[in-house]
Amino acid sequence: MCELLAMDCNNPTDLVFSFRGFSKRGGCTGPHGDGWGLAFFEGRAARVFLDPNACSASPLAEFFRNTPVKTLQALAHIRKKTRGHVKLANTHPFQRELWGRHWVFAHNGTLRDADALKLGRFRPVGTTDSEHAFCSLLEMLRATFRDEPADPTAMDDAIADHAGRLARLGTFNFVMGNGDRLFARCDTRLCHIVRRYPFGRATLKDDDVSIDFGAVTTPRDRVAVVATTPLTVDETWVHGDPATLWVFRRGRLLSTLPSGVPIARKVPRHLRATAATPSP
Repeated sequence: MCELLAMDCNNPTDLVFSFRGFSKRGGCTGPHGDGWGLAFFEGRAARVFLDPNACSASPLAEFFRNTPVKTLQALAHIRKKTRGHVKLANTHPFQRELWGRHWVFAHNGTLRDADALKLGRFRPVGTTDSEHAFCSLLEMLRATFRDEPADPTAMDDAIADHAGRLARLGTFNFVMGNGDRLFARCDTRLCHIVRRYPFGRATLKDDDVSIDFGAVTTPRDRVAVVATTPLTVDETWVHGDPATLWVFRRGRLLSTLPSGVPIARKVPRHLRATAATPSP
């Protein structure tokens, strides 16, 4: 399966620390060597970088492991393919325009018969179930709201509802952002942390790197980070409940919404110990 990462904050922040550990899972500390992608938002527009090669050995990924690019919202994905060949067109995150802003989406899981989903003006470029589901989800939103809703909570509820229906096809963990709001749906595994004052020290799980956030932040900063599994070993991450959708804005968790119904799933043997551990 794949790994997801997203960041949402109230002041422009770089992703260097989180991406450094996350990227190691792309072929070094993890088996996800089938491509990777990273998106940074600048207002309504997203700058997306894609590479079908293993993230841990990618020169482009090395650039982002060492170069601070400040943004209010970022999304990343490292892939272990289940549907679709390893190629650029099948590399997450995917990007589309809706209501005059970019939407960026990355998925962890497999959806059966996703190519049978109804599409409108959004069409997949590649052959993954993930991109097809993203196009279908955006078409559901477009059909529900002619224009971007004045009340964003109505949009939040619609995304939770539509995503819950798509999840009937399989496993639907995802992160999706539009530069203003970040949506993160937990189906099997997803966690988050909101870093705020007073900031402490954190150590990466996948790399021998620590940082004292108190030395590089201000008391006004607030940063939410979402990942498939915790990126650090000395912080308390909140683990999501199945069939829930988190909505973040400017580094704050706005709401946790029901999204479909939890589906009984067989836990892979190598994950049983982790799944048995109570969420903090």
